[in-house]
Amino acid sequence: MVPIVLVTAALAFLAYVLAIYPALLWWMSRRFERPVHRGSELRSVSVIIAVHNGDRFLANKLDSVLALDYPPDLLEVIVVSDGSTDATEVIARSYPRVTLVVLPRGGKCVAINEGIRQARHEILLLTDVRQCVAPASLRYLVACFADASVGAVSGDLLIRDGESQEEADVGLYWRYESMIRRALSRLDSMFGATGPFYALRRELAVPIPSVVLLDDMYLPLAAFFRGWRLVVEENAKAYDYPTSLQTEFHRKVRTLAGNWQLLRHYPALLGTGNRMWFHFLSYKIGRLLLPYMLLVIAISSFWLPSPMREISLGGQAIFYLLAAVDPWIPHNLLLKPLTSIIRTFVSMMVATLGSVRIFFTPPQELWKVTSRVGPGKPGLPR
Repeated sequence: MVPIVLVTAALAFLAYVLAIYPALLWWMSRRFERPVHRGSELRSVSVIIAVHNGDRFLANKLDSVLALDYPPDLLEVIVVSDGSTDATEVIARSYPRVTLVVLPRGGKCVAINEGIRQARHEILLLTDVRQCVAPASLRYLVACFADASVGAVSGDLLIRDGESQEEADVGLYWRYESMIRRALSRLDSMFGATGPFYALRRELAVPIPSVVLLDDMYLPLAAFFRGWRLVVEENAKAYDYPTSLQTEFHRKVRTLAGNWQLLRHYPALLGTGNRMWFHFLSYKIGRLLLPYMLLVIAISSFWLPSPMREISLGGQAIFYLLAAVDPWIPHNLLLKPLTSIIRTFVSMMVATLGSVRIFFTPPQELWKVTSRVGPGKPGLPR
């Protein structure tokens, strides 16, 4: 009887986190939506790009930032080189309107802190080096700050089409995540920001500890716990390159480890001081517990009565076998989309298990360079 209860409860938990909660959230966000009041007032903006060895992307990035439909006298662009050893600093110096700050290698958080310290304007736009931004995107972000309750505004990050089924599935996973973030934003707030492209009121910036893995959650959450909203502006577009499943796996280990780490910095996330407590448990904590539910199902299935035992173990064996053989299945087979998405799911679950390394490993060891398909060549000095 106990194995049946355990398997049933674990299956129910999986269904709730992956499907029932997102559906409930979508309904709540429509039923209890808090619209953002947008205005036309333009505010001064400091663009901060923290980069380590980003010469492959930097010229394209700066071209897109300097092409923003925004008055140049209200815009400053700061590139913080975090110990770059490639052509990053040469490229940055070739842009007259760009301020270059050179630091010894200290990590992204140290670079962001220095960029914020040197920023002179009312709004901070924090953006990574890889993503190009749409010309009108900054106006859309700034318009949201007419709402006195809004502290941070994330842009909508779009992943370009990949060439492989694997890249397409990673892109599909991001669209699923983006749907949840937009729903949380309509309801009240996200639990952070879309790291590659978001704006923050300068007055809300706080120093980020150098060991923090998720600067894009730590910094906005400081505003969230002061009562501010963290919202998404879907019309502010940024475009990223597709990523392989292996690269996404390492990124996911780091970001999920960062979620564990944030509980130490913001323990109020788990208490009634978090006005989005129910959603944090359902979304963030629920995700962290998913692979353990799969382990409960796998182990408990051995003690199920026959024929439930054979059906359960056989079904799981087929599921994981499809994930294992996916790399060898030709792309033109009808089975490929199914095996690829199963492999992506299993990889994310293994990454979630791997995130507990944060309790045994220095945080810096979880950082890996994100390898993405890019423009093809390093930017050339002008």
